[in-house]
Amino acid sequence: MSATSPNLPDLSQVTSLDQLYGVFEELSMEGGWHRPAGPALWPEPRKTLLPHVWHYAEIKGVLDVAGRLVDHTQADRRNVTLTNPAEGNVYPTVRTMVAAYQMIKPGENALAHHHTPAALRIILEGSGTCTVVEGDRVEMRPGDVLLTPSWTWHEHSAAADADDCYWVDILDVPLIHLLEPMFFEKYEDVVGHDGLQPDPRDLDASPIAYRWTDSLARLEAQTEAPEHGMAEQEIELTTDGGPAMPTIALHVQQSSAGFASPTMRTTANSLYTVIEGSGEALVDGEVLRWERGDIIAVPAWRPYSFTVREDAYLVRASDEPVYGALGLLRTEKL
Repeated sequence: MSATSPNLPDLSQVTSLDQLYGVFEELSMEGGWHRPAGPALWPEPRKTLLPHVWHYAEIKGVLDVAGRLVDHTQADRRNVTLTNPAEGNVYPTVRTMVAAYQMIKPGENALAHHHTPAALRIILEGSGTCTVVEGDRVEMRPGDVLLTPSWTWHEHSAAADADDCYWVDILDVPLIHLLEPMFFEKYEDVVGHDGLQPDPRDLDASPIAYRWTDSLARLEAQTEAPEHGMAEQEIELTTDGGPAMPTIALHVQQSSAGFASPTMRTTANSLYTVIEGSGEALVDGEVLRWERGDIIAVPAWRPYSFTVREDAYLVRASDEPVYGALGLLRTEKL
């Protein structure tokens, strides 16, 4: 015997579309010809999240105040998350990624944890702070890009005589929210050791660390401009010849004062971190002025271009690997 909804009318008595739509609602479905929420397909990507720029000069002051008011007993990390200002958005910076600024003070430890989202750090300033990933301890130096792959134990510690250290975090958390395999554990709850990985190995060179000095040397050795023309020189930071992480690609770009790029658009979402220099990004008609330490959000399929005022280095984090793996990566010059 089949079960039916007690509120379902006798279908033989349904004689109008309005009555039929009532049946749809009761059965939690809709007709392909009748979609109250609008069409399920559209000609090109919709404009949902917004182009935006966050200014490090402003946010650094906020972090300094937090440094006085928030310690690591109150939160795993002292960071501020950059939420895209689109109406109704509650978390992502762009569709698949979230960015944050983080700060650690001398003598502090941000205890170890791991999670399924992948993360990376772009160091802005400060010396004397290290990150430990799966037992490997590397110093965090300005300009460096450090990886925390999915489900790796990681912590951050500052020496007693360290500077205040500031960096950018970029994670694929919004993608994990969408796909739903979110897992998170604290080291102290699983392993113990007061939340710190014991006996870390000190390394200067590591697969998780892209040193700024190495990036500069690679850029200087470039003899051809990138085909897309969005910068004068560009290198990709890779892991085993592929993207830095399965969900995030990293490119370091260099352009001289006066450089003006063509306009392009791509289905990939991008977050640009300014390591040095200043200029403007024109994103879908909106002028975003940027300088050292700023983060620029370029959502998918928005026309954008760059104009450089002062010699500039930028790190572009994008979700190109995701779109490429799915056959959905499309890029064009305009």
